[in-house]
Amino acid sequence: MTQQKYLAKIYVTLRPSVLDPAGAAVQSGLGHLGYSNVDQIRIGKYIELNITAETQALAEAQVDRMCDRILANTVVENYRFELTAIAAHPESATTATAGA
Repeated sequence: MTQQKYLAKIYVTLRPSVLDPAGAAVQSGLGHLGYSNVDQIRIGKYIELNITAETQALAEAQVDRMCDRILANTVVENYRFELTAIAAHPESATTATAGA
């Protein structure tokens, strides 16, 4: 079977119940700069990786396991990802979204 390359865009964020001291520091800094209309800042991570798999379903399963095992701390973080086939012609790319 032919291998297909995919681009995974992974978004990792703190769970809503977890305090975010980095977000609070950014909010404070913005307030000192006059942006008092900004609140509820949460800081997260964005990760991109390319993965090669026989099917999109296999690629999704592997990215999900990567997120669950090393890319996100699932005790305090949530994650979601988008998987896009990397095609020779961009107009033929497909996208799927998944997450925990």
